[in-house]
Amino acid sequence: MYSEEQLYSIALRECNLIGDINFLKLVRTFGTAKNAWENAKKEYNKVDGIGRKTVSEIGNPTYLEFAENELKFCENNKIQIRLRHLNQLPRLLNECDDAPAILYQKGNFDDSLEMVSIVGTRNMSLYGKQFIQDFFEETKSGNYISVSGLALGVDKEVHEQSIQNQIATVAVLAHGFHTLYPAKNRKLSEKIIENNGALFTEFNSSRKPDRENFIQRNRVVAGISPATIVVETAFGGGSISTATFANNYNREVFALPGKITDKYSQGCNQLIFQHKASAISTIKDLINSLDFNKSYHKTEELFPRSEETIQLTENQKIIYNSIIENPQITLDDLAQKISLPSHKILPIILELELLGKVKSYSGRQFAAI
Repeated sequence: MYSEEQLYSIALRECNLIGDINFLKLVRTFGTAKNAWENAKKEYNKVDGIGRKTVSEIGNPTYLEFAENELKFCENNKIQIRLRHLNQLPRLLNECDDAPAILYQKGNFDDSLEMVSIVGTRNMSLYGKQFIQDFFEETKSGNYISVSGLALGVDKEVHEQSIQNQIATVAVLAHGFHTLYPAKNRKLSEKIIENNGALFTEFNSSRKPDRENFIQRNRVVAGISPATIVVETAFGGGSISTATFANNYNREVFALPGKITDKYSQGCNQLIFQHKASAISTIKDLINSLDFNKSYHKTEELFPRSEETIQLTENQKIIYNSIIENPQITLDDLAQKISLPSHKILPIILELELLGKVKSYSGRQFAAI
């Protein structure tokens, strides 16, 4: 049976300009999602940083009807609903300033166990595959949970090796539970649940696996664990964003080094070179280093990139100029300022970050470099 608070939380979060951070501001000010739904539109001035435009869609019965249908969908598909403002998220994820307001779950999840996130390219090599197999062989007697993104390649191998070695595993999805992407991993997703694991997503059943969702998904993969291991990735690969989020959350990051001529080792080598990840020398040393309670302290880059002229796209220019004019602006405020949904802005922010134009801070705040 689902609660009234879950109903109004889904309706409130569905409003276009109510991102995770604004959602939290509203429920903290008004006490509950229902109170925010009923009062925020006329009393928005009570909330710091919230304007009339932000609350313009609150109270729209269409969103409440959507939430009712979403609850029916969750009931029919045995989906649990975790609300951040009720402290129901996984404990480490709950510490992240930009954690999802709502997290949907299928399967079992033991929050008392330690976790380690393991990510990498879809184009996994034999070198990467052997590393994953060796890691799980050495840790199969451990009592922990592995976390990955259920993609092909490294993610798939992580989940499969977890199941083979009787390690519970969590897959974080980039879409709602109405579908499964990639479809090839549907049976694997079922095995994860059958073997005491779980599937998580912050996306409701209206959300398809759009490109920008994968970057949002990666922050959950990074935030849920005290440590992230990057197995193989190219320059600018999706796993770089996961490592970036982990760094911003002051979490441990480890990267598997490889030949400088190997495309899918170049991203790992770059992370190590820029002191954004510790190099993995041996499996034994890695296991000894996985102190899940120790914060990761970034060191300054020894070899900062030289300045070069970069031609920005039109959208990159709009977002970059807005960040220059508004230092430390949040994602929600940026979305309101340029009238673009936050899920469309996030991948462009990452592109600017990889270009060395923007720096991200905790709480989804950004500043121009």
